[in-house]
Amino acid sequence: MPDTTEQARGAASRVQDSRALTVAARTGFAMNGLLHVVIGVIALGVATGGGGEADQGGALGQFASRPGGVFLLWLIVVGLGALGLFQLLEAGLVRGTDKEAWGERAKQGGKGVAYLAVASTALTFARGSSSDSSDQTQTLSARLLGAPGGVVLLVVVALAVVAVGVYFVVKGVTQRFREDLVLPSGTGGRGTVALGVVGYVAKGVAVAVVGVLFGIAAVTADPSEATGLDGALKALAELPSGAVVLGAVAVGLMAYGLYCFVRARRARL
Repeated sequence: MPDTTEQARGAASRVQDSRALTVAARTGFAMNGLLHVVIGVIALGVATGGGGEADQGGALGQFASRPGGVFLLWLIVVGLGALGLFQLLEAGLVRGTDKEAWGERAKQGGKGVAYLAVASTALTFARGSSSDSSDQTQTLSARLLGAPGGVVLLVVVALAVVAVGVYFVVKGVTQRFREDLVLPSGTGGRGTVALGVVGYVAKGVAVAVVGVLFGIAAVTADPSEATGLDGALKALAELPSGAVVLGAVAVGLMAYGLYCFVRARRARL
């Protein structure tokens, strides 16, 4: 008789292999791509002197204000929710108890939680409410700073977020993302690799700046410094030649979105 752990793994594997979940998960990649394209467009507008909220909340708000946008929001909820579930199942199916196995569980589990978080935000918009990502980030920072050892906790969060950003950059530069999908041949394959390199590096830079802002919030004990992705992108605009830097990152985020569209079709699931 198989033990309880093996029975659970078997059940998880069957759920993960179901056609409904895999189709929904691929839809999730496409919806993630759409979000990044819109965020990139908003960020490019900011770089050229416009306004807008260049993060998931801003992109979801754009959909909510358009005719038929509620349908798209529900598609994002279902797609990213399924993708998050798929990643959590992937984490549960990792075998082994060594350091590498636990690292893989943490990576897959972290992806799952991140996708589910965006799906939850999309659900808020789909139900007719709104959500300010910057306010949520500042609230989290304030709560951490108010806890015992809060400064240390916020520094840990900052380092973790910077590490995620570095991971994206390294994955782009080394082209490790090639392992995630079956590349098309010829020009399509080369184009996909180019999108992946540019997209992963740009996303990594944006995420790393979010982590830096968390670090500033910890050092200054000021939660308003932690402003999420929108604040991170707008912080880039304040650098020397910031409009050019932000414009380049914006184009990179759009490239990452297009890469996600390819991944929706070509991902190894």
